[in-house]
Amino acid sequence: MKIWIDVLTPKQLLFSEPIIEKLGKKNSILCTSREYEEVSKLAKIRNFDLILVGKHGGGRKNSKLKAGNDRIGKLIRKIEAFSPDLVISFCSPEAARVSFGLGIKHIAFCDSPHAEAVMKLTLPLIQKLLIPNTIPKKEFSKYGINEKNIIPYKAIDAAVTIKRKTNEDVKLPFKNNGRKNILIRIEEEEASYTEKSNKIIPITKDVISKFNEENIVVLGRYTKQIQKLQKKIGKKAKIVKMSFDGKHLLNNTDVFIGSGGTMTAESALMGIPTISYNAVPNIIENFLVKKRLVIRETNPKKVSKHITKFFESTKQLNQLKAKKILNQMEDPIEKLIRVIKD
Repeated sequence: MKIWIDVLTPKQLLFSEPIIEKLGKKNSILCTSREYEEVSKLAKIRNFDLILVGKHGGGRKNSKLKAGNDRIGKLIRKIEAFSPDLVISFCSPEAARVSFGLGIKHIAFCDSPHAEAVMKLTLPLIQKLLIPNTIPKKEFSKYGINEKNIIPYKAIDAAVTIKRKTNEDVKLPFKNNGRKNILIRIEEEEASYTEKSNKIIPITKDVISKFNEENIVVLGRYTKQIQKLQKKIGKKAKIVKMSFDGKHLLNNTDVFIGSGGTMTAESALMGIPTISYNAVPNIIENFLVKKRLVIRETNPKKVSKHITKFFESTKQLNQLKAKKILNQMEDPIEKLIRVIKD
């Protein structure tokens, strides 16, 4: 069987690794992506073989539209030549349009029904959708896919991605001085479902003022975003672009402050004390808060108080709690294999 996998984000790349590992032995697999710095950097770190087709559309609607249309045209030629029997994506609008147009069956994963534009562009065109069972089927069926074609799995996606092996010899942005490491992740600003938030600047400033003797690293996404942070924060914290494997960073983190997305979920399941400033409210973050693996907080002074409590408590308790929850989760890739066989 020939399988085409379209990968658009770092999380999707990490989630695809075990898919390729389990399906690649008996099938021919083509992995495509687009020119997008965070994905291309991670692909190099992970030695992940990607063919880049088209580019990321940026933050503006008209540039997203033009980039998407251009990418569809380029993908048609590439996919017709490869002639796959099956498409796997994470609700890629371009993969949905191309697979539908060429009559290729399409199985998708998704844990982000809040991405309304993406849901409308993909769900009516795919055959099967695999979702975490913490998200009700109706959150997806309202966009045009029949509930009988939605298959839940008893896990969240971070349960797959945190199992990856990392190179622990890679140099970290934290100083090796025996002090606590605080990692702050800036939110996604260029996705269609996000609005620019100013929550993280006051939180970061308060953390710096209260914990200036610790190692504070701020993990940015885009050049303009980093430049803005540098103007607001200066040299009081180390501001870096994401040029690391996130799990390697988290393995060396004492407290993580995230926007409620992928790294927040990974940090939580790894048992790292985690605070979410909830830049993009979503059901997975709600699940982690209810399981007490994540504390949701947007008030800067309260964030700092939580950090103080984390430093006073034992990290081992968090790890035991996270491990117990993780052990109750199933492998979504095994569910995918069953769906393909059926």
